Amino acid sequence: MYKRVCALTPAGICASVFRVTAPRADRPSWSSLRDVPRVVLWPPHLKKTLLVALVVGTVLFTINQLDVVLAHRATPFVWMKIALTYCVPFAVSNYGVLIGTRRGVGL
Repeated sequence: MYKRVCALTPAGICASVFRVTAPRADRPSWSSLRDVPRVVLWPPHLKKTLLVALVVGTVLFTINQLDVVLAHRATPFVWMKIALTYCVPFAVSNYGVLIGTRRGVGL
């Protein structure tokens, strides 16, 4: 794990550096697929991934489908695409959580 900290340069300017830190004991990690649900459903992780899905999904929905919905031309297929628009950033965000919490070398 890496932690961003401020290190003062000789001139007294704060320079961001990254330091290696030990994994927090209270944060779940995983080494096998059996551990994955525990990691992604951990409330702090779930809260962040849902927030990312909401923000990014809304931006993508606005770009891609808002005109169709406002024109009252949304078909069931369009509504399915809208649902997937929110699922994709949720899945990508969870993938990032899993990369950051993996322990060990192999699956």
